[in-house]
Amino acid sequence: MAERPRARIGADIGGTFTDIVLEVGERRHSTKLLTTYDAPERALLDGVALLLAEAAIAPADVELIVHGTTLATNALIERRGAITGFLTTEGFRDVLALGSESRFDQYDLAMEKPAPLVPRALRLGVAGRIAADGIELVPLDEAGVRSAAGVFKTSGVESVAVGFLHAYANPAHERRAADILAEELPGVSLSLSSEVSPEMREYERFSTTTANAYVQPLVDAYLRRLESRLATLGFGCPLYLMLSSGGLTTVDIAARFPVRLVESGPAGGAIFAASIAAERGAARVLALDVGGTTAKICLIDDGTPKSSQMFEVGRAHRFRKGSGLPLRIPVVEMVEIGAGGGSIAAVDAAGRLTVGPHSAGSEPGPAAYGRGGTRPTVTDADIVIGRIDPNAFAGGKLTLDPAAAAAALAGLGLWNGDADVLALGVSEIVDETMASAARVHAVEQGATVEDRTLIAFGGAAPLHAARVAEKLGIGEVVIPSGAGVGSAVGFLRAPVSYEVARSFALRLDQIDIVQLDRFLLDMASEATALVDAGAPGIDRIERRVCLGRYVGQGYEIPFEVPARRLVAGDEALLKSAFEKAYAAQYGGQTLDLAIEALTWRVTVATRGHETVRAPAMVPGAWREPAGQRAVSDPASGTRQAFGLFLRTDLVPGDRLRGPALIVERETTTVVSSVFDAAIDARGYIVLTRKEA
Repeated sequence: MAERPRARIGADIGGTFTDIVLEVGERRHSTKLLTTYDAPERALLDGVALLLAEAAIAPADVELIVHGTTLATNALIERRGAITGFLTTEGFRDVLALGSESRFDQYDLAMEKPAPLVPRALRLGVAGRIAADGIELVPLDEAGVRSAAGVFKTSGVESVAVGFLHAYANPAHERRAADILAEELPGVSLSLSSEVSPEMREYERFSTTTANAYVQPLVDAYLRRLESRLATLGFGCPLYLMLSSGGLTTVDIAARFPVRLVESGPAGGAIFAASIAAERGAARVLALDVGGTTAKICLIDDGTPKSSQMFEVGRAHRFRKGSGLPLRIPVVEMVEIGAGGGSIAAVDAAGRLTVGPHSAGSEPGPAAYGRGGTRPTVTDADIVIGRIDPNAFAGGKLTLDPAAAAAALAGLGLWNGDADVLALGVSEIVDETMASAARVHAVEQGATVEDRTLIAFGGAAPLHAARVAEKLGIGEVVIPSGAGVGSAVGFLRAPVSYEVARSFALRLDQIDIVQLDRFLLDMASEATALVDAGAPGIDRIERRVCLGRYVGQGYEIPFEVPARRLVAGDEALLKSAFEKAYAAQYGGQTLDLAIEALTWRVTVATRGHETVRAPAMVPGAWREPAGQRAVSDPASGTRQAFGLFLRTDLVPGDRLRGPALIVERETTTVVSSVFDAAIDARGYIVLTRKEA
């Protein structure tokens, strides 16, 4: 009997669309449905049912489901979380309001910072004190904890964050407080800073812990509801959640630490782009993920996306670093901007055309959706320009109204209501916004963009990638198969992993190597246990990183630590690793200064899929288009005849002259007049800049 093909599902709930991918052996089925805000799992399950019917398989045939969601992110941004209380060390209740006392805009007298997630009346302090070295200075006031629990109960608190001073060095007070709160407030969710973010710097630790508590009841209820529905429908396979770090975890861990799901969708996109880069042997890549609500830009070097340990959510000023709530979580380093297919075009107070950051989402959506939306969006502009076929959008599941799109644009009242001119203006603004964000992000990372390959995915990216590449001076653009649902595909490429981080301050010239080894082994054991819960018996890899600095400096840089037992003599190895990382970061070396290590991170992950390199291109001939469509060209401002191609008709080796449109089920690739296109050995569309 022939072996049954492996069937796996990846599902990404975005702000506008829910993307579902079903892989059955080498075959891939995918669909996009409008996100159902009232019950996010409804669109997911509807999409799964469609794909199972299309592939003619039963729920019992599926061996894995991987899910990413914006539920936690949206709850934080829209302030739709649980009623949350914060219990902290006496005298520190206002840390969440004071922050680091830095100003993200030095000269704005009316500058507004985001309000804390917990109002002051529900931020309570209790006596008790742990020193920075973990020694108890003042015993915990247990009666004070019970009194605080009474206030929380009277106020209808649904979740409590516990954050005591220096709990990362000794969590005893937090754990005892949690025991008391569990007795006094049965059924209330509890988040401890010593578990959520056991690291130095009180503001970031408290902010991360309160964010976790704020979304925990909402995310836990959603995940349990989804788990139950899947079981009822006959799915017996594991359900994994995508983490912001690019790894997978179980439902239980995701429900316990939902703050780590904040950037799960974009992380899946970065994993997808990294796998494409590895397949093509592209060492330097700019990944562009454009959905219905946002655009995400990520740099990938040598097949690995850049990572970070800090993320801001709900920025009061969308592009101002420091204006949001800081979350100290492992996350793929990227810039996210309000430039998606649903981004709304408007006229500002100065009479100028603007686009974003607000989005029409899926409810009501762009004007062309016919769901009650009246404000023009980027999608409406793409329809008027001629890039999108109104009768084939989202695989034909949603018929668009071009007249409504044109009317919405004309309603802006600029350029005598000329919808064509306004559509080009909207397109140019959003493309320049993405290009500018890529330039700034590259500069912040000390990198360049013009020598990179642009990998574009997400429903709207193939529509705009060629023009963005023109603006950035990039000569090669790759549109992989499944580009419209790239993040969901990326979920199926991610390893099961978990990162444990703890602060443990020491000077490298005063290390007790035995104590440090025991400390790191304990962290590795914790991470391994969490990975084993989701992937028992699977071969895994371990990585260790330390954040260190010269004594007297204010911020740390990461350097690698050997993922093995540490022995006498490794002190010199750690010192050398820090000095190399410092020189790479700053281009020079500081001598005769002591080095202090502050925070240690241990990541354990299952081994990822082996990437098989394939010949980038195969010989072929020029392909003639099946038809033509008049499309407005942003460079010339005139209508041009674009050749029409169906992606399903193209085979490896086919070459296409630009300008052209390549239409597929989830998106359309625009090949501008500056580029020609070819189909590589894997069926990917590769745009190459024409020779001058």
